[in-house]
Amino acid sequence: MGWVLMSERELNRIEVLAQVDDGRLGVQNGANMLDITKRQMFRLLKTYRIEGAAAIRHKARGKTPNNQIHRAKRDYVLALIKEKYSDFGPTLAAEMLEEHHSFKVSRETLRKWMVEDGIWLSRKQRRTFHQPRLRRECYGELIQIDGSDHRWFEDRADPCTLLVFIDDATSTLMELRFVQSESTFSYFAALENYLLKHGRPVAFYSDKHTVFRVPSPSKYSTGMTQFGRALAELNIEILCANSSQAKGRVERANRTLQDRLIKEMRIAGISSMEDGNAFLEGFMKRFNAKFAKAPTRPDNLHRALNIEPDRLSEVFCLRDKRRPSSKSRSLCASNAAAVTHNPHSNENSPRFPPCRVCRRCSSR
Repeated sequence: MGWVLMSERELNRIEVLAQVDDGRLGVQNGANMLDITKRQMFRLLKTYRIEGAAAIRHKARGKTPNNQIHRAKRDYVLALIKEKYSDFGPTLAAEMLEEHHSFKVSRETLRKWMVEDGIWLSRKQRRTFHQPRLRRECYGELIQIDGSDHRWFEDRADPCTLLVFIDDATSTLMELRFVQSESTFSYFAALENYLLKHGRPVAFYSDKHTVFRVPSPSKYSTGMTQFGRALAELNIEILCANSSQAKGRVERANRTLQDRLIKEMRIAGISSMEDGNAFLEGFMKRFNAKFAKAPTRPDNLHRALNIEPDRLSEVFCLRDKRRPSSKSRSLCASNAAAVTHNPHSNENSPRFPPCRVCRRCSSR
C-alpha cells in the first residue's frame, strides 16, 4: 500500500477512533472530542474496524469536482482577456465578460486563473499602500477635490484633466468634468454645477495648487485666491492638505478612474471631451451604485445656497482690490467735473465712461 494523503482533521479522527477501539476512551467522550453525534461516532468506528484507518479520509479526495469549469472554457476566457482586456483587473474583467460575451464566472475564479497564467499579480506581489485615515461621519461634511492630468482618451485625443469631487464619508462621486487644465474658471464651472445639484458642503479638501492657495502671500495682497474668495462668500471652508496621502480618498479614486473610466470610454467609442462629459453622468451613477459606502451618521450636511442661483456668476468671477494713486484720483475728479458742467447733457444722453479706479465714478 502506498502513501495516503490526509488532513490534520482526519488524522485527529483516527487517533480518537483508535483510543475508542482499544477501550481507553468512551464512545460519548470520543464523539464530544470530535464534535460529532454519538450515532456518527458508531458509523466511523464501524468503518475504522472493517476497512482500516485509510477509509477515514474524505471520499471525494482526488476526484474531479462536479462544478469544475472545463479546461477549454478556461483557455477561451484567458485568450479573450489577453486579446481585449489585457490591462483589466479580475473584477472589471469578470463584469465585461458577462456583459459583452455572456460568460459568467466569479471574480475570484477569474483572479486565480489570471494569477496562474501570469496576467495578474496577487496582493502579496503588489506594494502596500498608505493606511487611510478615518472617514468623516456625515454626507456633505467634507468633499475632497483634485484634478487628474492624464491621457483619458488614450491615443484618440490629446491629454486633458479630469476634475474629481468625492465625498469623504461615503466615497460617492459628486462631480466629474473634463477640462483642458486645472484653472480657476474650470473649477468655478465644476463648482457651480456641484452647488446647483447638491447645495453647499461644509468644507472642501484640496492640495496646495495655486488655484486654492497663494504660494507666497505679500502685505499688499489678501492672501486668498479667487477660488478661496468665492468659497468665503458662499460660507464654505477650504482646507489644503500637506501631502497626497492626506487626501488619499480622491487620489485612490483617480487611480480607479484611470483604470475603469478609460476602458469603458474605449468600449463606448468616446474620443472627445464633449462626448466624455456627456458620458460621465451615467458612469457616476453606475460607479456610485457599486462603490459608495453608507455614512456613519445618516445626516446630510449640505446646505441651501445663501444667494440666488442666477447670481452665482457674480461670485464666480475675477476680482482685484487696488489702491488708486494721486494721479488717478485727480483723473476721477476731472471726469466728474466734465459730466457735471456739460451744458449739452440731459437724462437721456449717454453717460461719461466711468473711471475703472474709484468706486464713486463706477457707481454712476
